[in-house]
Formats: sequence, structure tokens, C-alpha cells
Amino acid sequence: QVHLVESGGGSVQTGDSLRLSCTASGGTADIFSVGWFRQAPGQEREFVASIGWNGRGRTYYKDSVEGRATISGDNANNVVYLQMDDVKPEDTGLYYCAALIWGEAHYRYWGQGTQVTVSS
Repeated sequence: QVHLVESGGGSVQTGDSLRLSCTASGGTADIFSVGWFRQAPGQEREFVASIGWNGRGRTYYKDSVEGRATISGDNANNVVYLQMDDVKPEDTGLYYCAALIWGEAHYRYWGQGTQVTVSS
């Protein structure tokens, strides 16, 4: 079992920066990668970024955040960050982190989410 807790969301203005945190606990040795997703009201959940767990280092980004978002990991503390710069109103949504387990094709474990609201 992997437990994920997000933090760092809030209300910001267009152009601001913020950093979201995802802290993992439990069976973290089973994690292959961690991803960030977001969901705006009335819309589908979408992928934002992902990173390989524990130093594997592969990163992927949604096209619309490429160059504005940076995903990174703190191995010692089992934390994955999503740094967001120059945020825009379309970045508004409930942000979730999720853990992909070795040998599986879909994210199994999800946090409760942290809200990001970007105003003009």
C-alpha cells in the first residue's frame, strides 16, 4: 500500500509561481514513477507531468506546461515536487499525484488532491 499526500495549492494570480508537494509513504519501494494530474470543474482529469522514482529521473510533461513546469524528487524524504511558473488561468484545477507500481500499466495509488486556482 502506498499513501500519497499533496500540499502547496492555493489561490494565485496569472504569472505567479508555486510549488506543489507529493509525499509518499508505505510501500514506496514498489513505485516505478509518480505523476501529477489535474482536473478542472466539468472537465476530464488530465496528465500534467511525471518522473521516475528514486533517481531513475525520466520526466514527461503535458505540452501546455512544457517550459513552465518542473517535476523533481527528493529521494531522502520521498517527496515529489511540481514547480509551476508563469501560471495561467487554464492551470486552475484540483491537482493530484499518483504512483505507478512496477510492472503495471495504470496508476494505482492517488492522493486526495490540492486545489490550484489562478485568477486573471
